[in-house]
Amino acid sequence: MSLTLLVKTKKTSFRFSLNRRQLLAAVVLTLALTFIAARGTDPLSDSAERVAYTQSGLIQQRHEVEQLKQTTQQQLTGMLVKMGEMQGQLLRLNALGEKLVAESALNPKEFNFSELPASGGPTHEVADLDLDSADNLIGRMDAMLAQLDNKTKQLQVLESVLRHHHIEQESAITGRPINSGWLSSYYGVRKDPFSGMPAMHKGVDFAGSEGDDVVATGAGLVTWAGERYGYGNLVEIEHGNGLVTRYGHNKDLQVQVGDVVTKGQVIAVMGSTGRSTGPHVHYEVLNRGKQIDPLPFVYRKG
Repeated sequence: MSLTLLVKTKKTSFRFSLNRRQLLAAVVLTLALTFIAARGTDPLSDSAERVAYTQSGLIQQRHEVEQLKQTTQQQLTGMLVKMGEMQGQLLRLNALGEKLVAESALNPKEFNFSELPASGGPTHEVADLDLDSADNLIGRMDAMLAQLDNKTKQLQVLESVLRHHHIEQESAITGRPINSGWLSSYYGVRKDPFSGMPAMHKGVDFAGSEGDDVVATGAGLVTWAGERYGYGNLVEIEHGNGLVTRYGHNKDLQVQVGDVVTKGQVIAVMGSTGRSTGPHVHYEVLNRGKQIDPLPFVYRKG
């Protein structure tokens, strides 16, 4: 198959022939030029597509912004709730501190829990502070945390002062090492219950029932809590000024070495461990390492 074109004018004539391959190429080229021309003559179609694409992107961004806003609002609500809790804690600390100062007859100016202490030092100004901004909220929380830290330190100092005020009174050795029972053996020479021979008894014994409470006769530091030959399960407490008390033959111990105990605190359970003939507490008082008669301390009024 071929196509022949004949062109005649008054002066000349022109003949042009196309075979099948050339004809197919011409058709393809014509279609391509037509498509390109159509694209070039329809700019509205491209603009519409670009607008639609932009709109979809804006919708997605709006959705993301709304999610971010919701998350931020939830976080701010949580921060406000936490601030309320911190404020309540501050008020409780203030009330407790003021009550302790009043009860202890201390100078309220030295322990003023309603005001922050004077402070100073270089700082940097913050310009254009927005009172409703998240940054300001975080700043307020930081300030409140600083107040909590300050109140805690004030209470620690107050506790130390109170302990110091009462340490001499609390550490004074007075009374019996039991809440119920009776004095069964005195300090001094007596007949040994095992050998029957005279022997020095360097403490006093308080008899009672197994399981009765054994209590500290003064505040102090536990320096021994365990088994010792002859004493059975022994508790030893140092009270300062060279005074030490011992509590022997216990069934169980309620304290450990290093514990700080108060006057009247239960430190052991009465028993009959060690060199003992029955449930009782062997009670000793030592002055600078030497046992002395505990009886004057037993009857001393605190």
